[in-house]
Amino acid sequence: MSDIGTPPEGIGPHEDRELELMLSGTKPLAMFSDAVGSPYEFPEERFAPYVADGTIVRREVIYCSIKSELPCRCVYFARAGEEWRIEAMHRINESLFVRGKSTSPEIEREIGRLLGYTEADIEQYIAWFEVCRAALK
Repeated sequence: MSDIGTPPEGIGPHEDRELELMLSGTKPLAMFSDAVGSPYEFPEERFAPYVADGTIVRREVIYCSIKSELPCRCVYFARAGEEWRIEAMHRINESLFVRGKSTSPEIEREIGRLLGYTEADIEQYIAWFEVCRAALK
């Protein structure tokens, strides 16, 4: 098992590889999120030409959380034809961020499927997720 602070090798996050995976057809949806005002910069400029030509669809949402003073900014990118994934992910994030619902293995599985992970990778991630949850108790 990997360091408890990061998911196991190979199952994400796909930092700096999302666009490559999307263009190859491997990844149908990418999501970037961080607190509003964070110095982290999303790789939006790399996606911009593909958004402009319609290969990729972009959506940005700011969630005002009941659990945090800082709103969360999420930027979603989906391959054309996969826009439904953005809406599905938005509903999950709205539930988690705005309404304060706690995540669960079922929610994490749904997120993994929306992002295009294999069932094996999702289950590996869930095992890591459960170890993390147990460590926080």
